Amino acid sequence: MTGARKRTMAQAINDALRDAMDADGTVVVFGEDVGPLGGVFRVTDGLTRDFGEQRCFDTPLAESGIVGLAVGMAINGLRPVVEMQFDAFAYPAFEQVVSHVAKFANRTRGRVRLPLVIRIPYAGGIGGVEHHCDSSEAYYAHTPGLTVVTPATNADAYGLLRAAIELPDPVVFLEPKKHYFHTEEVDSAVAVPPIGRAVVRRAGRDATLIAYGPSVAVALSAAEQAATEGRDLGVVDLRSIVPFDDETVCAEVRRTGRAVVVAEAPGFASVAAEVVARVTERCFHHLEAPVRRVTGFDVPYPPPKLEKHYLPGVDRVLDAVDELQWDAA
Repeated sequence: MTGARKRTMAQAINDALRDAMDADGTVVVFGEDVGPLGGVFRVTDGLTRDFGEQRCFDTPLAESGIVGLAVGMAINGLRPVVEMQFDAFAYPAFEQVVSHVAKFANRTRGRVRLPLVIRIPYAGGIGGVEHHCDSSEAYYAHTPGLTVVTPATNADAYGLLRAAIELPDPVVFLEPKKHYFHTEEVDSAVAVPPIGRAVVRRAGRDATLIAYGPSVAVALSAAEQAATEGRDLGVVDLRSIVPFDDETVCAEVRRTGRAVVVAEAPGFASVAAEVVARVTERCFHHLEAPVRRVTGFDVPYPPPKLEKHYLPGVDRVLDAVDELQWDAA
């Protein structure tokens, strides 16, 4: 991809894979139906045609086998990028990810690194049935040895995936599937965003909304609605869950004195809970009110007709903002 173009997130990820494969002959892409079909969401469309079946190919329906194959390839000098077709489909490979992918560099005292990327379409918003809409980021974030990244914009989907493929260690790359077909301008000439750095999507003076992946758009919509009611809310997009950018996040919270964390996953023992803890520990003397969370409920992901009640929305975010002890300020 060259220059600025209107792209969907699916196309931006396809461009990132294509450009990485052009730049480095060791990059290979594989998974269930990613070959001639182009994947369930057509993210890998055309890669087999243009690079051949040796570099973009279909695998059996066996996620543990897919990741196991990627480990062997990475040990032997390739840079595999694998796709788990849906978030909950990745669980059969979880033992491979936790026991081998995350630990190999440590086990070998750094002598053997695994430069591989595990792409996972995740989260809700598509009316999917069971096993198709999990938010599984906490499992991976809790596992030392994994980098965990999730873009909220199409430009970041391109740039962060390029950066992930170039890393010498494993990355879990979480793609918000409900954004796959949203169109934005993507410019490949813009510097690749560094993994491990958050970005301020909207500056605000009254409170800070902290979000990642699919929840960033919700936070921005809530900030726009709050502005019509006289409150100026900032929005921080984490982009990288692990490593975590304490510097950017805490600088914004210290400036506003109030914060709400927004995430789709259930709240108990979640990434949102970790963000609340980190912010509270590091910003305690600057806080005007306890840090709030707006998350999915602590229940299995609901059927499609109940999805709108489960997912954090603008109203729930603004309700949390209203609870930030404004009268005591």
